Amino acid sequence: MEKEQQIFGIRAIIEAIQSGASIDKVYIQKEATGELMKDLMKAMKRANVNFSYVPVEKLNKLTPNNHQGAVATISPISFFDLETLIETILENGKKPLFLILDQISDARNFGAIIRTAECTGVNGIIIQKSGAAPVNGDTVKTSAGAVFNIPICKVEHIKDAIFLLQAHGIKTVAATEKTEDTLYNIDFKEAVAIIMGSEDKGVNPSVLKIVDEKAKLPMFGSIGSLNVSVACGAFLYEAVRQRS
Repeated sequence: MEKEQQIFGIRAIIEAIQSGASIDKVYIQKEATGELMKDLMKAMKRANVNFSYVPVEKLNKLTPNNHQGAVATISPISFFDLETLIETILENGKKPLFLILDQISDARNFGAIIRTAECTGVNGIIIQKSGAAPVNGDTVKTSAGAVFNIPICKVEHIKDAIFLLQAHGIKTVAATEKTEDTLYNIDFKEAVAIIMGSEDKGVNPSVLKIVDEKAKLPMFGSIGSLNVSVACGAFLYEAVRQRS
């Protein structure tokens, strides 16, 4: 992790949160106490900042400096407002292609997906504030810099994003094995958002209940699944093929 992507020390992190800095995640030492730590917890909850409790060894590995039991990682990009992005694209007369990542947590998978999304003309990527992979050095490197060229939106809940997209006439398609339809049966020429699930669990069942369509990749080998970034590439290039 690059040092310039970090803030360490409780008061410094509080000030960063209050100033509106784009904080990806705060790592808090387990069993940390004190009034200042309570103030940090309040600030994070007010701003809905993603955080987790970790052993002190994790913090010491992140920085050799006096971290006081807290280290924050800073995103190298600014995030977009989803509703504003949707309206801007629709006003330009485009049939948008969005990508929703439901709890994909590996930074390198995230980076690889961003790279493919940028190459296939995706108009925006939507991730959830909590549980999603951070935009860190690994993400930037794996994306080959594409992370700076494509809008990324952070939302409170994936389901809210889906309802917003549907309200704007954008079809939602979940990539899942829990269907008989393959991606080749889906019309990707219209305005559409493709939803890819987490590496281990796939698309959340509560999300599957509200999407417009579901699609799977045909599988012929003995292994029943693909790496999520590879599967995402297959879906996006089918959309490219249909739209070309």
